[in-house]
Amino acid sequence: MYKSVLLFLFIVLSLLSCKNETLPKPKAQLSLVYPKKEYVSMNVERPYMFEVLNSTTIKKQPKNWLKIQYPSLNASVDITYRPVNNNLKELLVEAEKLVFEHTVKADNISWREYSNSERKVYGKMCEILGNAASQVQFHVTDSSQHFLKASLFFHRKPNYDSILPAVDYIKKDMIHIMETLHWKNKDQ
Repeated sequence: MYKSVLLFLFIVLSLLSCKNETLPKPKAQLSLVYPKKEYVSMNVERPYMFEVLNSTTIKKQPKNWLKIQYPSLNASVDITYRPVNNNLKELLVEAEKLVFEHTVKADNISWREYSNSERKVYGKMCEILGNAASQVQFHVTDSSQHFLKASLFFHRKPNYDSILPAVDYIKKDMIHIMETLHWKNKDQ
């Protein structure tokens, strides 16, 4: 009798504990909510001007450089500026060399040309897939006076799968910087 009661309880508990679960489990999507984008002209005196996201913080750096900080994402877009003094080829090689330093950690590197002849802004944007230190970079020039480079950095150990939504969010801002950038000429 004792054995039959145990067997009965075992069968009942087995039936109650079984649920219909889907195997394999469906992929989960990380649900991040970013604020609506509103851009404003940067309010820092530099030989260039562009629009930035109003929720960012601009930190002045020496040599006309800037750091555009995304406090909530623990990230920044670092802007470096160099005047062109018969050294354009050197500046372009240096910018692309910095991208290729990420090939050790990169799964893929893709380039996209950019050109705005009305504003005299010509350059390339690079997207680096993988656990590299910088996932998006671009460089632009007017070919005669100005050279600007921008690099996206997250201030934590890179895990590309985890930061991909934030990379896409900031990459759109970097494209907006390129599209709204205009140079202040030396004679202005």
